[in-house]
Amino acid sequence: MQYPIEEFFHFLRIERGLSTNTIQAYKRDLLLYVEYLKEHRSITQWEDVGRQDVMHFLYMLNDKGKSSATIARMLSTLRLYHQFLIREYQLKEDPSLHIETPKANRKLPKVLSPKDIDKLLTIPATDKYTIRNKAMLETLYATGLRVTELISLTMNDLHLTMGFVRCFGKGSKERIVPLGDIAKDSLETYIGQARLQFVKQKSTETVFVNHHGNPLSRQGFWKIIKDVAKTAGIEKELSPHTLRHSFATHLLENGADLRAVQEMLGHADISTTQIYTHVSKSRLKDIYKSHHPRA
Repeated sequence: MQYPIEEFFHFLRIERGLSTNTIQAYKRDLLLYVEYLKEHRSITQWEDVGRQDVMHFLYMLNDKGKSSATIARMLSTLRLYHQFLIREYQLKEDPSLHIETPKANRKLPKVLSPKDIDKLLTIPATDKYTIRNKAMLETLYATGLRVTELISLTMNDLHLTMGFVRCFGKGSKERIVPLGDIAKDSLETYIGQARLQFVKQKSTETVFVNHHGNPLSRQGFWKIIKDVAKTAGIEKELSPHTLRHSFATHLLENGADLRAVQEMLGHADISTTQIYTHVSKSRLKDIYKSHHPRA
């Protein structure tokens, strides 16, 4: 059962153009599935997998307390994999085909208020580290990039004179995102004053680098934003996408077109972007309850 799985990962990487992180998520799901089939259903051949085997696997996830969103994602993984097996003539029928996807209870993304954003972005930029950190956070809030997209930016992706950045999102899809004047100024300061102190003699094209002059990692960025938030006195729990969520929510709250926000975020489906309209409505309710005398 292992050989087709490795071929599947190759298919995801080469033909679907998925990122390493996404492929790793598929890998975790499928290895858990294979382990279950072998240990609990005594199945060692893919042609022996039936609808009931898939159903029992999903029941097992539910019994372990997995959320409906997790189970729905897992089922999506299984369908994609079984379809791959059919394509490769390993299977004739997809045992997961007519299983209903559980409806996920979508959690509203956590966002910072404009006041907290100001606190986060007005950190003093006095040395190469704080200048870099300010440029990163300003760029994230100005563009709504994913963290992976931010740390993958190269110098050729920056078009500061024209006021935009180019990035490659999920599936290596290219998009152009406008860049505000404040973020542009922060980037120019970082590139002109601090970046050379990091890279020194190295010939790296990555925009944001660590103290060794190497590309910054997701973990490195995560540590930086937590440290900056602590220094700024922000007690709210942050995630790597907090500034991306805040970017989208604040745009919609100020009257931005939903389609335009979808394009800037790089969402393939507008229903993904619509979650931010619910965030806006939720915030409006909070404001109403806080300020209306008869709320």
